[in-house]
Amino acid sequence: MPAPALIADIAPTVFTRAGVAYVHYLSFMLCFGALVLERRLIQPNPNRKDATLMVITDVVYGMAALALLVSGILRVMHFGQGSEFYTENPLFWWKVGLYLSVGGLSLYPTITYITWAIPLRKGELPQVSEALAKRLAWILNIELVGFALIPFLATLMARGVGLPG
Repeated sequence: MPAPALIADIAPTVFTRAGVAYVHYLSFMLCFGALVLERRLIQPNPNRKDATLMVITDVVYGMAALALLVSGILRVMHFGQGSEFYTENPLFWWKVGLYLSVGGLSLYPTITYITWAIPLRKGELPQVSEALAKRLAWILNIELVGFALIPFLATLMARGVGLPG
């Protein structure tokens, strides 16, 4: 059977569900990649290029985290396995808690980077002490571990782990 005929035989809802899932996975990868880049760049008294890249990377991280949240809600409510599959599984709530914890932790770096934007706009460099760089690195490390655990929990969920009965 030719490929166009195969595509025509696929229900339109399959493409919608796949599209929402794709946005969800892509958003996750962007979040993780942004955290890796932030962790790689953090250092005391960064140069202008690195400080600017940190601010931009955090904006990308924030937008991807929002897309991850919205696509996740859409999957639970309309385009996934059905809301009961998720809400009745304790692993789902662990995933949500982990996501919210990482998001909460990310507020400190985000607020820090926002304060960097002001001097950067004036052509000045942000003052980043050794202690601040270490603190940000630790927070980013914790965020990375948290984010790395989320797909593991999702993999277990997809295999029915945590479902009643």
